[in-house]
Amino acid sequence: MVLAEFSMFPTDKGESVSAYVSQVINEIDKSGLNYKLTPMGTVLEGSWDEVMDLISRCFKILEPQSNRIYSVIKIDYRKTDKSRMASKVEKIESILNKEIKK
Repeated sequence: MVLAEFSMFPTDKGESVSAYVSQVINEIDKSGLNYKLTPMGTVLEGSWDEVMDLISRCFKILEPQSNRIYSVIKIDYRKTDKSRMASKVEKIESILNKEIKK
């Protein structure tokens, strides 16, 4: 199972790129993969192939619209089929013995 955090946006479209980011988020939402949108990126959860295919599709949405695309991708792979997006946060809460801000 892969947890991947990524951000992707064109750098040649001015100060605000939310219209382009929205296209990427729409593709993520349609994918059916578990995800969490944050102010600085999106966390995806799925198999290696599912996650990498989705990131590639997101790139292909922006590529025809931009001459330069910035992307940051962080990947945590673990041999398990269990959902880890929530469990990683729950583990920290257990250690701290309190709920953290989400």
